[in-house]
Amino acid sequence: MPLNIEELKKLVAGDTVAIRGVATLEPAGGPGDKVFPPTHAVDDKNRKPGAKYAFETRRIGGQNVECVLIDSVQSQANRMEEALQSLWADKHIALPVVSVDFSSIAPEVGRVTSLTAPHRIADALLRDSLLNGELFRLSEIGKSFTDASTKNATALFKVCPTGLVFGLWDSTGPKGGLGAKFQRALVSEIVGINAAPGTKTESRIDPLNILKKAADIYVAADEKEGWTTDVSKAKMENGVPVKFGKEGKPSEVNHGNVTPSIDSVGGGVTIDEARHTVVLSLASLRRLGFTAGAEEARTVLAALGLLAVLAAESRGHDLRSRCLLVPKTRSALKLEAVARDGSTIPVDLDLPGAIALYNEAVSRLPEGIKFNKPAGEALAELQPSPKLADLVRRSRALAAAETDVGDA
Repeated sequence: MPLNIEELKKLVAGDTVAIRGVATLEPAGGPGDKVFPPTHAVDDKNRKPGAKYAFETRRIGGQNVECVLIDSVQSQANRMEEALQSLWADKHIALPVVSVDFSSIAPEVGRVTSLTAPHRIADALLRDSLLNGELFRLSEIGKSFTDASTKNATALFKVCPTGLVFGLWDSTGPKGGLGAKFQRALVSEIVGINAAPGTKTESRIDPLNILKKAADIYVAADEKEGWTTDVSKAKMENGVPVKFGKEGKPSEVNHGNVTPSIDSVGGGVTIDEARHTVVLSLASLRRLGFTAGAEEARTVLAALGLLAVLAAESRGHDLRSRCLLVPKTRSALKLEAVARDGSTIPVDLDLPGAIALYNEAVSRLPEGIKFNKPAGEALAELQPSPKLADLVRRSRALAAAETDVGDA
């Protein structure tokens, strides 16, 4: 039988330590096909094969095995929150969400919410936005979770329950580093097993065969033009025309051939398989105190965690360019509850069941801890403050001018 609300309440209140799941994945192209993990900065002293990737040795089956990180805990959390955002926006679930509208200054971004902001409701994008003309942090909602703690998480539960599931540190609030801090109750990670770095080639043939010595490329004085080969129309600094990019070659403006090259630093990897591991800590949820309805609140958080896992799982694992993973035959994610003595029982739950389970848990919240808004309706609609809007505009102006602004 699928997991129901009474069984979930027993798991949360009983001696179950966690609900976990493991899936075995492989490249969509089949075994041996190359996948590309997330990349990291590499200095000139560390340009060995696969240096851009997070390799590490893990103990598997009593052996040291070379593994590579395919998708981090943080990235997986973001994917789960994006899946929850879609369910909320489509009015399938009620969930406290704070939203900031950036449409006027960043139309392609649109709205950023406490489900998509990197630090959830404690994020600087929300902190530096306005609610009814007042900085969000000075509003009733913004101040409400300042003193939240594991002993009394009520205020945070009412405005950002995902912060209690995925973790939150209110380091940008009035208390700085002493702000409210909650550990992750839900972690998910994908790791490549028996990983070996590969290589990739790069080249491009220009149909016009523009040679790199054909002309010097300068920044145009007229910003609308972008670049020019005419010195008289170039932007000048101290009486010298400003070359476009580092060397002023046609390639700086994407013209000309790209010489064939081999890249082994970030050339992807081959793996035996990828292991997706999910753990929802019920022990962590039981440490959270509430002024009212503690049992009901913890049940909602457990249901929310399970929903997040299954909502993200339903979207598949198209993680980035050339990194599409699929479950091996009969190895899709299976959930099980783990008791304090190590015994396990299977947890039968699919996405429709998880939505129904979550909504049932929310409907049972008592007064004083109920969610105040219906499905799809934001708890608060913010606008970026003038200083934040100005910062965004300046940053975009620099990016449009192809100025080197360092790491984002």
